[in-house]
Amino acid sequence: MKVAVVGATGLVGSKMLQVLTERNFPVTELIPVASEKSVGKEVTFKGKTWKVVSADTAISMKPNVAIFSAGGGTSLEWAPKFAAAGITVIDNSSAWRMDPTKKLVVPEVNGDAITQEDKIIANPNCSTIQMVLVLKPLHEKYKIKRVVVSTYQSVTGTGVKAVTQLMNERQGITGEMAYAYPIDLNVIPQIDVFLDNGYTKEEMKMVNETKKIMRDESIKVTATTVRIPVMGGHSESVNIEFENDYDVNEVRTLLSQTPGVIVVDDPSKAQYPMPKDAHDKDEVFVGRIRRDETQPNTVNMWIVADNLRKGAATNAVQIAEYLQQKNWL
Repeated sequence: MKVAVVGATGLVGSKMLQVLTERNFPVTELIPVASEKSVGKEVTFKGKTWKVVSADTAISMKPNVAIFSAGGGTSLEWAPKFAAAGITVIDNSSAWRMDPTKKLVVPEVNGDAITQEDKIIANPNCSTIQMVLVLKPLHEKYKIKRVVVSTYQSVTGTGVKAVTQLMNERQGITGEMAYAYPIDLNVIPQIDVFLDNGYTKEEMKMVNETKKIMRDESIKVTATTVRIPVMGGHSESVNIEFENDYDVNEVRTLLSQTPGVIVVDDPSKAQYPMPKDAHDKDEVFVGRIRRDETQPNTVNMWIVADNLRKGAATNAVQIAEYLQQKNWL
């Protein structure tokens, strides 16, 4: 199968190549795509080197699927051109997520929403992906009324420039800044730009994407998203109010039986998920599961996942796997 990776030289694009290799996706020909300044460079994939080409050239090579991770502007310009050529696009940017004509997919949650006619499929925001994977079985069992989430997000979510800033600060080196403030020994309660309602774009992504993926506009979601000086994954403190009462042990059992979720929750042994444990893993880890004692039918929990993998690359490849299993590629 011919597979194009648009943005192949970036942080997420490189992770896409790694995940495609690890999951043994049947790539017979890789078409790495990047900006004009990167055309002609080489990337290594499964022991072979492949030359980076332009988007125009990639379309002429007629890949079966194109996985985009090159930013919203690139996706808005090029995804329709790939789709018009009959190439299925899986897009990791925010460009198409809330487009009512496009599917926003976490395969374990709503993979069944995809049809053979869908030529541009959106990959959700990293923080949304890990949360809805946990919410789905709970919503089916207890019916979710409201979610309050605060995130603790890795600098890798911003990209290479942010990782460099953190490492430079730890070594006392002055360099180019990805953030308006220092990130080492600091916490920045802003991810993306502020909107008129006082929330950031990232926060509203979590609100709107959750409803779309869960296919339930009645779920109330409010979010605070925060950048922390960590590499390896995003963490979330999540408070969930149900319509129906629940048993804490039943919640643990339910989540432990959910594909892609691992429960790490033993306070007596100080066992709970941390970003360093989720790093380079595909699963979503959940712990600190406990009853909210301030109001009925409400539970608190802590959710952690590698934002470059399940939060981006792995989810995109899983969508491609779903399409391949359906013989739609």
